[in-house]
Amino acid sequence: MGERLENSGSLLCSGEMLIDFTPVKGMADTYTANPGGAPANVAVSAARNGIKAGFLGKMGNDDFGRLLVNTLKKDNVEILVPKLTDEANTTLAFVTLSEDGDRSFTFVRKPGADLLLNPDDTEKIDFSKWDMVHAGSVSQSGVPEKDAVLKVLKKAKEAGKLVSFDINYRDKIWGREECAREVEKLIDYVDLLKISDEELSFVGGEENIPKYMNEHGITVIVLTRGGEGATVFLKAGDPEPIKTDISSVKVTVTDTTGAGDAYWGGFLSSLLRQGVRKTSDITMEKAELAGHYGAVSGALCVAKPGGIPALPSIGEIEEMLKERDCSDGSRFFGKN
Repeated sequence: MGERLENSGSLLCSGEMLIDFTPVKGMADTYTANPGGAPANVAVSAARNGIKAGFLGKMGNDDFGRLLVNTLKKDNVEILVPKLTDEANTTLAFVTLSEDGDRSFTFVRKPGADLLLNPDDTEKIDFSKWDMVHAGSVSQSGVPEKDAVLKVLKKAKEAGKLVSFDINYRDKIWGREECAREVEKLIDYVDLLKISDEELSFVGGEENIPKYMNEHGITVIVLTRGGEGATVFLKAGDPEPIKTDISSVKVTVTDTTGAGDAYWGGFLSSLLRQGVRKTSDITMEKAELAGHYGAVSGALCVAKPGGIPALPSIGEIEEMLKERDCSDGSRFFGKN
């Protein structure tokens, strides 16, 4: 798994990797341990799409931490902090699923190992190796992790790399206002922003998205609405961003854990495979293709249980694209 494709680009993800304890269908009060964590999910998703992927985060020196390391190795994701910490256990999240497959989380993280990522851990990163850097708001909920990830995004921006960010608000971790304050500290470094319909307040509502993009220099915002599809907003030089709607892919939902990460991993992978290396490379045609690609990736994910175990491979995505509206899938992959 995670076989790299030539000239496909590279993506470094920074933040949390943890264990999702997911309910076992048909067995009350029984859980199975699945590797997860939003930035790690995106890294693995990218790797399964042929992108060179790396992960920067801390994991505990315990059985779960070793499971996570082996997960990354299996998908050929480069581990930038290979040493496991003895200072805290690997972070855990217990997932509750509703009848329609939607999920909520309870975290064991006081602290969890992910919070111990230190700014010193970022010193040896060679940003010339990476075309894009991605993170999410959970990393900003505690120190020293928030300082480390903020440093990574700042250095990536200074190096001329694309910066991606996912609001990914979790109410069991912190309050909405506190999260918004931390996001505000880093948003000016962000080129590509993912938000869900539940997170619109962070940008002042959907009607305020164009103004928000102009104020913070954001090139792309993708607003996801679960089964209702998504909207891609692109700042393409004109005063007002342009936008397009992306339809969802209808499947039978088993578990929505990791769905947004599968979408975003697919979206970013498609942009990189289409040759996007800087914001001026992004056209609405490329962004729209990435949106459709992400939609298929997310749909395939929710049809299976678990986080990382459910993330689809490039072959699975390509096959569904062929079945839908493209005879060979080539326009979604930047092939000649």
